[in-house]
Amino acid sequence: MKIRDHNDLDVFKMSFDSAMKIYELSKNFPKEEKYSLTDQIRRSSRSVAANIAEAFRKRRYPKAFVSKLSDSEAEAAETQVWLKFAYKCGYLNKKIFDDLEQNYDYIIGKLVNMGRKPEKWTL
Repeated sequence: MKIRDHNDLDVFKMSFDSAMKIYELSKNFPKEEKYSLTDQIRRSSRSVAANIAEAFRKRRYPKAFVSKLSDSEAEAAETQVWLKFAYKCGYLNKKIFDDLEQNYDYIIGKLVNMGRKPEKWTL
């Protein structure tokens, strides 16, 4: 399959779907978490997908491409930290936490591999 834009990338699809799942789950977080955990986890999870889209548009410039992938990887790791807080605070059950943690491990792995071989992705 030919990749025409970022929407065709498996890593984008998984990051977008994970962010949407986090959004739905975070609706049930306590109100007192609104300006800390809820906002932070939504922001970082959305930023993973957004940075992948930006990276894809910067493929003409390998260093900019890799830099945006690195930003996305960092946001994915940050999301994992917020997920751990949500789990430890009792806002997520173990199965949901484990599934999301595994998704973000996969996302990070894909981003690292793309960054290691940018020539496969850049124009």
